[in-house]
Amino acid sequence: MICFDLGGVLVRICRSWPEGCREAGIPNRAHQPGPDHDVRKTELITRYQTGRVDCKGFFRELSELFDGVWSPQEIAKVHHAWIIEPYAGTAALISEIQAAGIRTACLSNTSHSHWGPLLEDPAIASLDVHHASHLLGLHKPEAAIYRAFEDAVGLSGKEIVFFDDLKDNITAARAADWDAIQIDHASETAPQIRSALEQRGVL
Repeated sequence: MICFDLGGVLVRICRSWPEGCREAGIPNRAHQPGPDHDVRKTELITRYQTGRVDCKGFFRELSELFDGVWSPQEIAKVHHAWIIEPYAGTAALISEIQAAGIRTACLSNTSHSHWGPLLEDPAIASLDVHHASHLLGLHKPEAAIYRAFEDAVGLSGKEIVFFDDLKDNITAARAADWDAIQIDHASETAPQIRSALEQRGVL
């Protein structure tokens, strides 16, 4: 099975808060984060992406974390603008993989509000199996999410080729015996995926 992360692999996403503000047409105002800002933000995002806080709660808590510099309504606009566009050639590549008789899947850290728009992308919609953090209640790079995916698809790690753009997720996948390849999200991703699959004799 060929398994893909979504943001940074099949679809281009914002990589920073200023970029998100720009995509949403929201002013990137000055903000001085507190010493525990990043830790609290990571914890909040993890709760959101594992379904432990709803959208309104997430927007409210993130606004509070930003000391009200951006309102919950503005936070929501940035959030909804976070997914930018598909990477070129990914839908055709997935079709080619499937034509070779190989199943495809995704395993992504994402949220309920992003899930619908992601599934509208032709490449993602065409995948044979769809799994995500908010559905499994687990989060990459936790070891448990990789095991849960294996159980769900009935495969061992050695039978899974996995593409992700984040080093920590790749490291965790390799620890689970997955054949994990890190993608450079700043470049077109389809050629990188194709090259890795050709090296493995898949295409």
